[in-house]
Amino acid sequence: MDGIFTLEGFKNRMAFRILVADDHEVVRRGLCSILQTQTGWEVCGEASDGRIAVEMAQKLRPDVVVLDISMPGLNGLEATRQMLKAEPRMRVLILTQYDTDEVVREVLHAGARGFLLKTDAGRELIVAVEALRNNKSYFTSRVAAMVLEGFLRGDSTPGESLLKRERLTPREREVVQLLAEGKSTKEVAVALDLSVKTAETHRSNIMQKLDLHSVSELVMYAVRNNIVQIPNFQAVDPTAQ
Repeated sequence: MDGIFTLEGFKNRMAFRILVADDHEVVRRGLCSILQTQTGWEVCGEASDGRIAVEMAQKLRPDVVVLDISMPGLNGLEATRQMLKAEPRMRVLILTQYDTDEVVREVLHAGARGFLLKTDAGRELIVAVEALRNNKSYFTSRVAAMVLEGFLRGDSTPGESLLKRERLTPREREVVQLLAEGKSTKEVAVALDLSVKTAETHRSNIMQKLDLHSVSELVMYAVRNNIVQIPNFQAVDPTAQ
């Protein structure tokens, strides 16, 4: 059968292929159901965490990845960076519960082509993915206005927290997330296939670079910078009295 053309093979090659990644199975299945209503669209894979999503993206090479920003092990922003480093032509749509200025800056800086609130996914997911399919970007009206306002102001300077985060290597950002999720240094070493000594070195370097002095400060940093998310968390401004 080698070299023989088949209609099924042609259809598979022509299908618009989408990878869906979300750690909540109900949400993930709901997204897949919506996407599969479109003729010619194929959900080629599902992932329950960021690390699996990166591995599947490299293996399956989908046209678009629909990616939750907050996932265990490796968050959506870091997963986006790794995917696009391996395959720059891949298009990523980020799903999030929040659309704060800081989150928007992080999403754009990671290289995602689209940004969609989870609350809007039911009615806007198809439109957003279709935009990416046509090599366009997709943002909610609020985010689009925010981006335009920043462009008109000439606001190209990243915030202080973003500058701090950029001091970290990709591996150190992974370590930050795992530590903030409550893993011990030994557990971090196992998860990233490192020696315990190397994991300890990473932890020490991170604390020094970020000028942090305790695990609680590290957790606070991770939450404020959307590396991990805690429901109903509101950061307290230490300068406010």
